[in-house]
Amino acid sequence: MPNKDSAFCFSLTSAELQESARRILDLAQKYGATAAECETSQAAGFSVTARHGGVETISHHRDKELSLTVYLGQQSGSVSTADFSDDALTAAVTKALAIARHTAPDGFAGLADPDWLARAWRDPDLYFPWPISVEEAVALACASEAAALATDARIKQSEGATVACGESEFFYANTLGFGGGYRGSRHHIECAAVGEENGVMQRDGWYTIARNPKELISGKEVGRIAGARAARRLNARSLPTMRCPVIFEAPEATALIGALVRAISGGNLYRKATFLPDAMGETIFPPYVSIEENPALAGALASAPFDDEGVATQTRFIVKNGVVQNYFLSCYSARKLGMASTGNSGGAHNLSVAHGDDDLPTLLRRMGRGLLVTEQLGQGVNPVTGDFSRGAAGYWIENGEIAYPVEGITIAGNLRDIYRNVVAIGSDLDRRSAYRTGSIWVDGMTVAGS
Repeated sequence: MPNKDSAFCFSLTSAELQESARRILDLAQKYGATAAECETSQAAGFSVTARHGGVETISHHRDKELSLTVYLGQQSGSVSTADFSDDALTAAVTKALAIARHTAPDGFAGLADPDWLARAWRDPDLYFPWPISVEEAVALACASEAAALATDARIKQSEGATVACGESEFFYANTLGFGGGYRGSRHHIECAAVGEENGVMQRDGWYTIARNPKELISGKEVGRIAGARAARRLNARSLPTMRCPVIFEAPEATALIGALVRAISGGNLYRKATFLPDAMGETIFPPYVSIEENPALAGALASAPFDDEGVATQTRFIVKNGVVQNYFLSCYSARKLGMASTGNSGGAHNLSVAHGDDDLPTLLRRMGRGLLVTEQLGQGVNPVTGDFSRGAAGYWIENGEIAYPVEGITIAGNLRDIYRNVVAIGSDLDRRSAYRTGSIWVDGMTVAGS
């Protein structure tokens, strides 16, 4: 484990967490399971929210959990418990086995193939405690809200500012002899501001999130950005229905990457519930678009040396020069498709979208005239057909500059066309999720307004 002092008091030591996992696996085999896997975990942290210059909420959490899956040949049963006592572990094993006996056999279920497991891995160094007191967090949240209110005279109120810090630890083990786990941390500051002019209000916000608190932007800067974004949205208009180029601001562009991940994930692939059913080797983007998965990225939010099933993760291209190179597969979906697990049980690991040298203002100047999307509303994506239709807000661009804010519009197209018509990807990389992309410029979407 990293040699860093926790800011909180975990319920168990690392050794106790590991011992509980190994103890329940021994019990499972003793009571007749042909195979078993489990994860023990614990977490601790707190969050504070300030509003109107004072404390609105203070919330603490400290918990632990053990989840177990047992197999009786091709039958399986799963349970979870927060009680790590011997009696509770015995009861959990008994209950899981009882469930397994009443389930239908599934030839694709089971532990990871031994060759897929991570046999050699280093601690990913994702654990950075934030020794901030509740009082300090409250002061930070108040300062963030105050900064938002000070940005513009039209910012009349806020929805509050929140400061949160958290730490966690887990240990995964199975009866194939695999065992591994580590600690992690995740901290964030967020603020939402409300502006008003001519009796009409608009809200917007901003946040910063990181494993290492030193990588957070300041609370005041979060508030300033939130206030400026809310003020900039005042006096919004609608648009006539048209077809025009659209730039998705980086935080919104992640939705396009997320739709791709879902389309080429194992569950949707074997169910044929995707608009990209046979995408391997298919060109779906222009040749200048590449997307790489990097699970070993230092300090990133989605880094991991192995997935939820103990399968080794790997650095690889998902899309290279516009062509799909890989899928996202768990052990189960891999077997259903006659393929090998890609180490993605639990999700994608730091997808980095290749980008050019142009920042967002430069992209706007290049586009000249069109729509900048800064917010999307609703679901509006059909995973089977790829049809895309979502409510949106943002800014109309004329002569390469923001002309006025817009709202009450819908943007629509088909994801195949959207991906094919990507013109450029900006250098304004948003690193706040597992999908790391800059703003994405799409040449031609339907915008429906008044």
